[in-house]
Amino acid sequence: MTKRMLIMLGAIVVLVAALAFGFYLHIQKLMASSPKPGPQTVTATQVQTLEWQPQLNAIGSLVPVRGVDLASEVAGLVHSVGFRSGEEVQAGQVLVQLNADADVAQWHTAQAAAELAAVVYQRDKAQLEAKAISQAQLDADAADLKGKQAQVAQQQALVEKKTIRAPFAGRLGISTVMPGQYLNAGDKFVTLQQLNPILVDFNLPQQRLSQLKLGQQVDLVVDAFAGKTLMGKISTINPRVDTNTRNVQLEATVDNAREQLLPGMFVNVAVNVGTKGRFLTLPQTAITYNPYGATVFVLKPSAADAKVLEAQQVFVTTGQTRGDQVAILKGLDEGQQVVTSGQLKLKNGSPVVIDNSVLPANSPNPTPQEH
Repeated sequence: MTKRMLIMLGAIVVLVAALAFGFYLHIQKLMASSPKPGPQTVTATQVQTLEWQPQLNAIGSLVPVRGVDLASEVAGLVHSVGFRSGEEVQAGQVLVQLNADADVAQWHTAQAAAELAAVVYQRDKAQLEAKAISQAQLDADAADLKGKQAQVAQQQALVEKKTIRAPFAGRLGISTVMPGQYLNAGDKFVTLQQLNPILVDFNLPQQRLSQLKLGQQVDLVVDAFAGKTLMGKISTINPRVDTNTRNVQLEATVDNAREQLLPGMFVNVAVNVGTKGRFLTLPQTAITYNPYGATVFVLKPSAADAKVLEAQQVFVTTGQTRGDQVAILKGLDEGQQVVTSGQLKLKNGSPVVIDNSVLPANSPNPTPQEH
C-alpha cells in the first residue's frame, strides 16, 4: 500500500468521525430542546384505620310469614263480596258468600231424614226389649241413623264451603271477584299476606355454617329505601344443604310494623359474624391487581424538590372487602398518601399533581345511583 492510499484512507476515517460527531451533537441538541413530561393528575387519599364488623353477604327475597292466594273450594255464583281491595282483615272474616239456597234446602231435607231415622231407632229399641223385633232389625236401624247423620254433616260442610272466610289476619291484595260472577272450584280471587313480621330468604355457602347460629343479627338494605339499613335475626337454618349448589338456606325475621316491606322485594343481606376489628382501609379503586400481586402507588416528596410529589409502587396484602372499601393487611402504614385513580399513566418516580374534585366511591354500604 502506497503512502498516497494511506493518506486517502485516513482522510475518509476522519470524515466519517466528523459526521458521526456532528450527528451526535444534533441528537443531543434535539433531546435538550424536547419538552419534558409534566406531572400526571391523579386523585389520592390517606390510609385510615377504620372499625370493621366481619360480615357474610348474600342476596335475598322477602317472603310473608303467611301468604296465600285465596280460591273457592266449590263452584257457585257470587252472592256478595265482603271486602275491598287492599284492606286489612281479621281471621275468620267473611270475604265472599256464594249462593247456597239449593244446598241449604238439601241440608234441611237430610236433617228431616236423620230425625225420622232417630225416631225409628228409638221405637224399635223399645220393641226389642218387648221381644217384638229381632236384634238384626235394631242394628239395621242404627246403621241407617248413622248414614242419615253423615249425610247431614256432609251437606252442612258443603253449605259452609259456600261462605269463604279469611284463614288468618292480614292485608288483602287487588280483588278479581264481584257479585254475580260465577266461580269455578279452584278459581283464585284475591291474595292475602301477613306482613308483620316479614321473613327474608337467602342462601350462604356450606363453608360458612360454623359461623351461623339462630338469633344472629342480620343487616338488610332494600333498594326501595336507599340509605336505610334494617335489622333482623336469623330464625331458621335449613337442616339440609342443597346438593346442586352446596348452599344452605336461611330465614331471618324482620320487624315490619309499618308494613312498608312487601313479599317478593329484593334485599341485600349482611350477616354479622365474629367480633369487630380495626383495619387499614382504602377505596378498592386504589388497588391494582396483577398476576404477581396487588400494588398501590404511594406519594412521596421528590428527592430533588420536596415540593414535588412522586409516585412509588408498593406491594400490599389485601383482606376483606365491604362495599367500595378494602382492608390492607400488609404493605402500608396509617397516614400514607395513596393514589386512588389515574394509576395507569404512572410508573416509579412519575411526578404527580393531586386533583380531588372528583373522587372515586368509598362507601362501606353503597347503593345504586340513577341519573
